[in-house]
Amino acid sequence: MGRRKRFEPEYKKEVIKLVTERGMKISDVAKDIGVSDTSIRRWIKAYSEHGKNAFPGKGNLRPEDEEFRKLKKVIADLKEENDILKKAMRIFSRDVK
Repeated sequence: MGRRKRFEPEYKKEVIKLVTERGMKISDVAKDIGVSDTSIRRWIKAYSEHGKNAFPGKGNLRPEDEEFRKLKKVIADLKEENDILKKAMRIFSRDVK
């Protein structure tokens, strides 16, 4: 098994243009660059849905995904703080009785 090919975002955009603007067949372009038809269809779909943010690159997230990740972290932190406060309330309420 070989390693998966990685393509830069600009390269993917150029491949998309070949299909969408020049009217080349997906199968011909896929064969020329050595990827599956499905990969190119996925690139076209991603680009149509997310525009310039479609291919953020290795290890990066689209801005909306980054915001979602940050919000999930805030929620997790707040839940942890809430649990700590609940435990503290139980401890202090025991001492009062």
